[in-house]
Amino acid sequence: MKISEITVPNHIPFELLLTADPNPLLVRQYLQQGRCYAAYDHTDLVGVYVLNRNSPQVNEIINIAVQPDYQNQGIGRKLINHAIVESEIQGCREVEIGTGNSSIGQLALYQKCGFRIKAVIKDFFTNNYPEEIIENGIVCRDMIRLSRSL
Repeated sequence: MKISEITVPNHIPFELLLTADPNPLLVRQYLQQGRCYAAYDHTDLVGVYVLNRNSPQVNEIINIAVQPDYQNQGIGRKLINHAIVESEIQGCREVEIGTGNSSIGQLALYQKCGFRIKAVIKDFFTNNYPEEIIENGIVCRDMIRLSRSL
């Protein structure tokens, strides 16, 4: 698997990013600020993430998505590890990530990758998304913020 930065805007896999964040306006906003990285298995796009510099010492993984046929094969972990290495190269001391209270699998993965819960932003999803999001039978209301020191 090869992971590389996408530098040509029209090559960004927007539809795959929307599988992790269904708000196209928010996706477009953070794509303007962040750097997009894609993972390929030979020529097949298997995953993507966006890394944004929040401050001189902190990067944030804003979006991370894996193609459905490639999920549960360790690709999400590889993308996160790539983001951590990229952040270290950029001189960061911390990486942050946020997810919904209903994203049970993502919360487990991020904690397995060394992230710890830092904060909860109440009603983030109910205030920023026009349609209700339900995952795992749970209404997604709050954003769980996690961080990992480097």
